[in-house]
Amino acid sequence: MSEIKKDLKYTEEHEWVLKDGETMLIGITDHAQDSLGEIVYLELPTVGSSLEKSSTFGAVESTKSVSDLFTPLDCEVIEVNSEAENAPELINQSPYGDGWLIKVKASDEADFNNLLSPEDYESLINE
Repeated sequence: MSEIKKDLKYTEEHEWVLKDGETMLIGITDHAQDSLGEIVYLELPTVGSSLEKSSTFGAVESTKSVSDLFTPLDCEVIEVNSEAENAPELINQSPYGDGWLIKVKASDEADFNNLLSPEDYESLINE
């Protein structure tokens, strides 16, 4: 069974969001990395990029497929995980830790409150 962290919010596209003051970390869920299989390539945006909610901000490629990464909220990219870009297997090993993808500053923090709760995300993946 996939791990679902209780202190995170989630999207229907299997991203997670951790709010830390004014910034937010975004990554893909344990369920997503497990479904993808061995991740071999990661494409992330550049620092300073403005992202619109529901737009793609990158892609993750596994031995099985390529999946777009979707922005959970309107935001500006303030940091990217270059370690994960150089070693994409970090996402498989630690999707909620070392395998995070981007750090952002949200345009409207209310967007965060509209994301899925851990319970709602669990219902989604168990359907």
